[in-house]
Amino acid sequence: MTLNLCVLTPNRIVWDSEVKEIILSTNSGQIGVLPNHAPIATAVDIGILRIRLNDQWLTMALMGGFARIGNNEITVLVNDAEKGSDIDPQEAQQTLEIAEANLRKAEGRRQIIEANLALRRARARVEAINGIS
Repeated sequence: MTLNLCVLTPNRIVWDSEVKEIILSTNSGQIGVLPNHAPIATAVDIGILRIRLNDQWLTMALMGGFARIGNNEITVLVNDAEKGSDIDPQEAQQTLEIAEANLRKAEGRRQIIEANLALRRARARVEAINGIS
């Protein structure tokens, strides 16, 4: 038995095919989804989506949004998403270092919040490359 996973951003369909299992980062922690999962709608956090295809795991960086699970269909609507295999490791590491530096020099509440979000996005991209969740 499989699940149909569809990951959508405002600009494109990132993934639309059958999977065996997923592990999704939500605002209240990670959830694993197998076939016949109970129906649920949840907020998706900035983080990693792990996808199992048979014996292979793939990763995707998600930039926050919503997910709907029901009837063995998973629809994930996110601000942005990148497959780990599509991310340039050097560029992602560079972006992470810049985000860390920007957080250190951030002044004022708004700059700190924006720098923290940029850092979380950069970390998610690096984790997607490394397959860490």
